[in-house]
Amino acid sequence: MKLQGFYPVIMTKQIAESAEFYTRLFGFEIVFEADWYVSLKWGEQGKNSYELAFLSKDHPTVPSAYQANVQGLLLNFEVADVDAEYERLIINEKLPLHLDIRDEEFGQRHFITSDPNGVLIDVIKIIPPSQAFLEQYNEDVWSSDESGAGK
Repeated sequence: MKLQGFYPVIMTKQIAESAEFYTRLFGFEIVFEADWYVSLKWGEQGKNSYELAFLSKDHPTVPSAYQANVQGLLLNFEVADVDAEYERLIINEKLPLHLDIRDEEFGQRHFITSDPNGVLIDVIKIIPPSQAFLEQYNEDVWSSDESGAGK
């Protein structure tokens, strides 16, 4: 299979609220908008371009057995400065805090909040993992840059 795109589509009744949340707080832009579907994009095509969409849970294109609000989804947002995002999103915007900011041995400094649909948002800065976890990586992501973090 040769992919030409891949993006999550969140099924919800809160189409407008969800679009506003991700455009205002995460910098996405609306590329298509209807009352039953909104498609968002962040970045330039081919250059760190990311997409996210929202679909009405009871739209006729959704099989009836699956017409439910999103459940059990976690979106990861890797950022350059997780502490600044914590300040902006948790302290200033007062988003719900589900996991306080902390460093993990597997190579992340992160915190978890959520969107209007209850989708968890894990805001992450990649940091060097412990030696035990470093050995589990199958790719060389820990190049020798100034910070020691590979990304």
